[in-house]
Amino acid sequence: MKLSELMGGYIDRLGSVWIEAEVTQWGKAAGNIYGKFSDTEADAAVSFTVWRRAQENIPETVAQGDRVIARVKPSWWVKGGTLSMNVLDMRHTGLGEILEKLQKLKTQLASEGLFDESRKKPLPFLPGTIGLVTGKDSDAEKDVVHNAKLRWPDVSFRIEYAAVQGDRAVAEVMQAMTTLDADPEVDVIIVARGGGDFLNLLPFSDERLVRLAASLNTPLVSAIGHEADRPLLDEVADLRASTPTDAAKRVVPDVESERRIIQEARSRLDQRIASMLEYESERLSAFRTRPILKDPFTLVDIKSEEILQLVVRGVDLAHLAIERATSQVSTLTANLRGLSPTSTLERGYAIARKRDGSVITSVSDASTGDELSVTVSDGTIETQVR
Repeated sequence: MKLSELMGGYIDRLGSVWIEAEVTQWGKAAGNIYGKFSDTEADAAVSFTVWRRAQENIPETVAQGDRVIARVKPSWWVKGGTLSMNVLDMRHTGLGEILEKLQKLKTQLASEGLFDESRKKPLPFLPGTIGLVTGKDSDAEKDVVHNAKLRWPDVSFRIEYAAVQGDRAVAEVMQAMTTLDADPEVDVIIVARGGGDFLNLLPFSDERLVRLAASLNTPLVSAIGHEADRPLLDEVADLRASTPTDAAKRVVPDVESERRIIQEARSRLDQRIASMLEYESERLSAFRTRPILKDPFTLVDIKSEEILQLVVRGVDLAHLAIERATSQVSTLTANLRGLSPTSTLERGYAIARKRDGSVITSVSDASTGDELSVTVSDGTIETQVR
């Protein structure tokens, strides 16, 4: 404690200094501004505070990602052993280098179509196994697993731990995604981290990691959990979740909600079936009350009567036709008899023929001595002309 006090006394004696830096974190609390400066040329960062009384020297347009020059005075917090900078004055110097590079990369990847909605894969309705890339023993892991199992208790996870900030983060997250994508049992992959400042989220905007995410065959959910500065992984993922908890809710259906939907569907189906049965029952009752179904022989009797009537009519028509035919035959017979030679012979006429069979029609046809055959009604008489 004595050392910390000595350090604090030494730092307090230091004067103010102008620095050039990039604002990588910026937020207000209790009227004061808190944030972080990042060195523009080295991998170093330091916290800063702008007390309320000094805010009149701060441009209102300053935001995270801006490059600024600031007059700062070092401050040592003895109790916590923390070095911070009290900002006394600040000026813009332009867009931060990191943010500018990210914007260029974002524009390039967008032009290649990596952010297009058309290439995003739909998530499965109910994943059997969820692949999770997250930090070991992290709150993000607990939030995803806990909320997913609350919604669907039988859901299973395959978790691949990786550093989610720092130099190892890009390589380890890429390896974890590759491993899960190669597992045929993994239906969806969630990359989860519980937010963080601008610098801590930079690995999730790395070009190598983003391109790998775009090439995965398994649907990918980005749950980095930072609204102000969305890393590029959010843009290329098939679904962006605002937080790890949100990811669990959007990847896994709610079992109670699904049960209600099924129950409602069953109720509607039961009502429909009951309505159909009632309708068909009424139709059946209507059929049963018809005379033909009360006495099935009625139809047979009706048809038998119709057939009998047709038979009687047929017999009558047949007799009438026979009578007409008989009458016609009698008439024709009488006419035929009237024209028959036999009838003429019966009335006393005779037919005379020569030996050669020719009929004598005139006196000149026969000469004295000719032998004739005379046909009468009941036979033939042989005679000779004298």
